Amino acid sequence: MSLKHPLIEIQNSVHSLRKRSSQEWSQSVFHVDAPPWTPPNATDTNNTTAPSAPTTPIEPPTPPPLLSLTEPTGQVSPAEGRESPSLFDRRNRKAKNRRSSTMTLSRTETLQQEKQMLMEEVKAQKELVWILHKALEASQLEKRTCAEFLAEKGEQERLELLRHRERQAADLRGRLEEAKTEAEATRRSLAQRDAQLAELQENIGMLKEKNNAKQEVIIKLSDQVTSCMSSGGGSDSQTFRQLQQDVENLKDDIEAYKTQNKFLNSEIYQLTKLWRTSSEQEKSLMVKCAYLEASNCQVESRYLNVLRQLHETKSLDPVQRGAVQKMIEDALKGELKSVLKLNVARDHDEYGFKIIPDYEVEDMKLLAKIQALEIRSHNLLHQEAGERPLLSRWAQYLAGRSDDDLCPSPELKCLLRAGVPKEYRQQVWRWVVRTRTRTIRERHPQRYQQLCEKSRTSPHSASRQIQLDLHRTLTTNQHFSSPSSPALQQLRRILLAFSWQNPAIGYCQGLNRVAAIALLVLQSEEEAFWCLVAVVEAIMPQDYYTKNLVASQADQRVLKDFLSEKLPRLAAHFEDYSIDVSLITFNWFMVIFVESLPSDILLPLWDAFLYEGTKVIFRYALALFKYKEDDILKIHDSVEMYQYLRFFTKTISDGRKLISVAFNDMNPFPGRLLRNRRALHLERLQAELRELEEQQKEFVTESAERKDKELDTMVSEDDEEL
Repeated sequence: MSLKHPLIEIQNSVHSLRKRSSQEWSQSVFHVDAPPWTPPNATDTNNTTAPSAPTTPIEPPTPPPLLSLTEPTGQVSPAEGRESPSLFDRRNRKAKNRRSSTMTLSRTETLQQEKQMLMEEVKAQKELVWILHKALEASQLEKRTCAEFLAEKGEQERLELLRHRERQAADLRGRLEEAKTEAEATRRSLAQRDAQLAELQENIGMLKEKNNAKQEVIIKLSDQVTSCMSSGGGSDSQTFRQLQQDVENLKDDIEAYKTQNKFLNSEIYQLTKLWRTSSEQEKSLMVKCAYLEASNCQVESRYLNVLRQLHETKSLDPVQRGAVQKMIEDALKGELKSVLKLNVARDHDEYGFKIIPDYEVEDMKLLAKIQALEIRSHNLLHQEAGERPLLSRWAQYLAGRSDDDLCPSPELKCLLRAGVPKEYRQQVWRWVVRTRTRTIRERHPQRYQQLCEKSRTSPHSASRQIQLDLHRTLTTNQHFSSPSSPALQQLRRILLAFSWQNPAIGYCQGLNRVAAIALLVLQSEEEAFWCLVAVVEAIMPQDYYTKNLVASQADQRVLKDFLSEKLPRLAAHFEDYSIDVSLITFNWFMVIFVESLPSDILLPLWDAFLYEGTKVIFRYALALFKYKEDDILKIHDSVEMYQYLRFFTKTISDGRKLISVAFNDMNPFPGRLLRNRRALHLERLQAELRELEEQQKEFVTESAERKDKELDTMVSEDDEEL
């Protein structure tokens, strides 16, 4: 590439501009084609730069005398011939004045043309000077480049300089291309704007036409009204007076209605005030009634509890025992219609769970009634103070948020620990489940439908066990109590799909109740399936639901460690009477307290569990023992203690107190400590299982050898007999 190439191009452009300029110079303002008059110095175009006005212009030839418009050319009227010489002189002077004014106008126009041409010439000269400046700069740049090139001594430095200049040239070419692209984009944008402008102008024209048409219509209507007013006469004036009278009457009616409206508004205000007062009084009476009803429930609960304690007392004689039994039977026969049966629909809650639990053992019916009274009393006293503030807090938190806008935060954690109102529980659970299963759902968006299709075409080995467990699922719930319930068929499809989703587990007893809770809350098969996947594969530890249940057993040992630390008196009491709490708590952990707690306590537990994980199960398990610690310490019989531990969780009525114990009294409860202890016990359990397997193998081997020896002995004895 030559360094002189850009300069050569500039020189060529300058040469072409000079040539063009010379052509324009030859036809500049000093070259006039056929002017109406010729100035004396018009040919001097080489040493002048501006036109000089002629001092004595040549008079144009005198035009012929004006002809009359009524007479033919060449004839003179008699009257004209008789005119005086003064009139003829005046006419000559007027003709000369007209000719002089015409010449002045033509000279002015010529001067203006020459001025315009000179301005254009000056502009062209400025452009030429600018181009020459650019050419000079390019020449100086080339000179510097050549000087630098010649100043370099070695070939390598010159080659490097040439490469540097080539890079600069390439950069300039790139900038030029960018400038061209930008210019092209600008031209396109300008064309678009021109099109928009044309469209707007067309719209303006159409609007103007419409406006003109409307104005014409208005003018025509105004003319018609004017003509009607002028041609109506007396009949129209009478009609007009009648209309005026009607207008006045209507105005009087309006004033009367306004006065009546003011009176009615004052009456409505007074009635509203009375209604508000009565509403407040009614509310106050309802609160008092609820308080009295709760007090009545508490008194009756204490009375039934006293009867229960008297019935359990062994020091009573037969007559007294019979009297106590009769009082208990009378209490059980009562329906408590004024307390517990105010509304038939309240037998079950919003999710179909029975509010008052049923006990299979006959001796527990009295306890069920006591619990029902306590639950009723607690609901009456704490519903107004607990549920409404929580509902307003959740409404404020979720205001303007979608499912995707929710994100983990301390505020959300605190709200979930307090429980989610039923109005928002489905939305919050759906967000938590989607957060925990987002990866697999994005990878397989149609996963549930594919698994359902697979379960229809290829029966799973666990399908028989699933079918057997369906009718054992939440038997006290309205949605699962009937064998033909649609919820049972949905649950069956969910469990079969999960058995194909996780072949290592397939199906484990207890998963039916976990999936049933998810189905009741989420009201969707697919969402309930993904909730089950989140619980088993994301929240619970690995091998929790496998055949050996090794992780579940490890958690029971961890619970015993925490029980010894958090509740040492109770742990020592269990040890004194050889109580293995894992016989009770193992089912709690497997199904996350389903069918072990009342629904109003179970669902807030699940709210926190889905968000925080298995740590919540440990907190609630310890809180349950803490809640009933005093009652358990009073029991000094192992059989009675096992019987009490089997159902005591269903007697808890104050869910707020249990939540406070779980998340306040059990602190500190670090997750790292839980993970470390779980890993420790899991390792010990696996070692024990390996040792047990070795013992089983040794036993099988010894059994086989023993059988062989016995067979040999029997054969030898037969030979001796023979």
